[in-house]
Formats: sequence, structure tokens, C-alpha cells
Amino acid sequence: MQHIFVFLSGGELVVVFLVFLLLFGSSKIPELAKGLGKGLREFKKATDDIKKEINNSTGDITRDINDSIGGLQKNITDITSDISKDLNENAGYVSQSLNETSTTVNQNIAETASEATKDLNKGAEDIQDQINEITDNISS
Repeated sequence: MQHIFVFLSGGELVVVFLVFLLLFGSSKIPELAKGLGKGLREFKKATDDIKKEINNSTGDITRDINDSIGGLQKNITDITSDISKDLNENAGYVSQSLNETSTTVNQNIAETASEATKDLNKGAEDIQDQINEITDNISS
């Protein structure tokens, strides 16, 4: 209370109270206070109603946003699952293709090595025959 009446001294407050008493009379002051109390209650009730309405409105918006977020999360999970499934399938195809290619390459290498070994053995036999022929020619 002292903060409200900072600029009024004790004597000035008495004068204001006396003027108030003269204007309204002693019988009207309780009625005015009662009316002022009712007005403050109505104002507080209206303020509470407005707060409640705002909370209800924002609650609906919050629920809508949460529902939207839930839907988006489900969509993202579904898409991610589909992508993972596709990647796993493609990884299987790539792995199978690599195995087939590796088998084919190993078979080609084995065949080429076998042919090269035969050619080398044939060449070694030819050289041995030529050496034997030369040795026979020298000995005779």
C-alpha cells in the first residue's frame, strides 16, 4: 500500500478519504466496496476464462502438431525400411554376381594356366629332343 501512495502524505490521504466520505456518504461506501469486489471477481473470472480458452486452443494445435509429427515419423520409418530392404536385396544380387564373376575368372585362369603348362611342357620336350639329337650327332 505504501508504494501506491508514495506521492501522498498522511494529511493528504485524510483529506481524500473525507472527500470520498462526503461525496458518497457512510451508507454508500460498503455498497461501493461490494460493487468493486464483484467487479474484480468478474474481471478475474473473465481473465481465467480467456486463459482457459487459450490453453484449450493451443492444446488442440499441440495435439494436431503431435499427430502430424507422428505421421511424419511413421512415413520416414516406412521409407527408411523400404530403402534398407532394397539395399539388402541389391547387396545380395551384387554379392551373387561377384561370386559368379569370381568363379568364371578363376576357371579362366585355371584353363589358361593349364594350357600354358602344357605348352611349356611341350616346349621343354622339344628342347630335350633337340638336345638329345645334338648329343647324338656329336657322339656319332
